[in-house]
Amino acid sequence: MAEHAHGHSHGSGHSHGGGHSHGDAAALVTAGGRHKRSLYLALALTFSFMVVEVVGGLWTGSLALVADAVHMLTDAGGLVLALVAIRFAERPATPGNSYGYVRMEVLAALANAVVLLVVTVFILYEAWQRLLNPPEIIGGPMLAVAVAGLAVNLVSMRLLSAGSSESLNVKGAYFEVLADMLGSLGVILAAVIVMFTGWTLVDPLVGAGIGLFIVPRTWILLKGAVHILMEGTPPDIDLARIEAALMAIEGVEAVHDLHVWTLTSGMDAMSGHVVVRDMARARATLAAAQAAMQAEFGLSHLTIQIEDAALRAAEAPQRL
Repeated sequence: MAEHAHGHSHGSGHSHGGGHSHGDAAALVTAGGRHKRSLYLALALTFSFMVVEVVGGLWTGSLALVADAVHMLTDAGGLVLALVAIRFAERPATPGNSYGYVRMEVLAALANAVVLLVVTVFILYEAWQRLLNPPEIIGGPMLAVAVAGLAVNLVSMRLLSAGSSESLNVKGAYFEVLADMLGSLGVILAAVIVMFTGWTLVDPLVGAGIGLFIVPRTWILLKGAVHILMEGTPPDIDLARIEAALMAIEGVEAVHDLHVWTLTSGMDAMSGHVVVRDMARARATLAAAQAAMQAEFGLSHLTIQIEDAALRAAEAPQRL
């Protein structure tokens, strides 16, 4: 990624400088894109075993297994969405989409969260019905399928763990697999209880627990996606610190219209106006601002306007 600065002198006597971090648009790699191989492997494992759990759940009559299978279905759907989103994100920018399609990852994460919440409502409804009318459950095969499901979940979590800290989309897939892993533990417990005590009500209770477990994590994912779509300030960015860093540059008198937002996971952008005492130092101020943003905050996609007090006063009536 190469960073360059440009400045323009205008008749109004101000200088506009923008610093940007650019790469070849066709070769753009997002945080999620760096983990495509892991996503593909996790998808193959998840989809294959989902079929096994569906068959096992219908055979044994276990809602807990069916709930786990449904979660695996949403896992598979989430992984497909993640891969589709990454594919779109790698497409080059166009005049109509100047940032390209990097936001597709965030939209996919939002879709995952909504689907998970809907599935949870269905599982809770089915659990209530089974508490009223407990079905017959075959404990032995239920236990065998649950143990195999646990192994698949652990492998998938291992594959996705690195990317979950970098990409919101991969994090969504990781949360879903994590929920399935804990769900498999719950199914194992339920199967053991059914086998040794015959108490079949434990099955819908575990099924409901699987559904409820994912709600807070899904809510976190949903909030994160909506926050990005609303162009909120990234959680790890302190605007006051950024303003202080800019104010510390020699000759800077004020900073205003400062914004930082997230394009997609691992890709933040910043814009702002910097008022200087001497316009002759505009280029040096711009270079210092770019260096400070990169070194202190990891921000390289920058648009910084350098202006003097007269230009700021002229712009004031136009501001909301």
